[in-house]
Amino acid sequence: MNRLSIKNLTLGIALAACSLAASAQTNFSSGLATYSVNARGMDIETKCYFTPDSSSYSFQQGPAKIGLIGTSKNDFFAVLVDVPVASIKKAAIANPGELEEGASMIPSYTFTATAETKKIGDYNCTKYTAKDAKANATYDLWTTTDIKMPANIVSRPYAGATGTPVVFTVVQQGVTQVVTLKSVTAAKVPADAFKVPSDFDKITMDDLKAMSGGH
Repeated sequence: MNRLSIKNLTLGIALAACSLAASAQTNFSSGLATYSVNARGMDIETKCYFTPDSSSYSFQQGPAKIGLIGTSKNDFFAVLVDVPVASIKKAAIANPGELEEGASMIPSYTFTATAETKKIGDYNCTKYTAKDAKANATYDLWTTTDIKMPANIVSRPYAGATGTPVVFTVVQQGVTQVVTLKSVTAAKVPADAFKVPSDFDKITMDDLKAMSGGH
């Protein structure tokens, strides 16, 4: 075999490997993402149903089950509070002004790739720095190209990053939370995942703040 044939064979193998790697990426247009969130030294498990248009995020906080529902267009946002022991079922729905205010508070990051890579859980990840110039803050971000999924209510600030966020930081009401993606499945999204349950009392965001002591 001459040198040209060997070169062509090597090139063909390389292209085939690239094609195989590209086809190995798993795309999720909708499904269920499970996250681990560390805040104030405590870890909680959260679940997020998602589609390209909407997402719902839920977690347990003491006796209360908390749910967040939002749309990718930011034209709807609700907080659900369900406390069975106190017979409380409340749904705080944001008004247009609050939606606009909330959108303005989403960080606008610039991302810089580093040379660091590692496996986090099942995902091969690359490290980026995410800089929020407005808040003068910089955070570590790990993303993967093993999977692809729409940005959801928790990962939305990192929608412009390369790859799917696996480990990232969210700051809410002054509390820094480190969020880690544990798994994604193509689970069927419940038909009512993005709806306010009919047995919940609808209240305002100000009502919700009053319930939580103004925090």
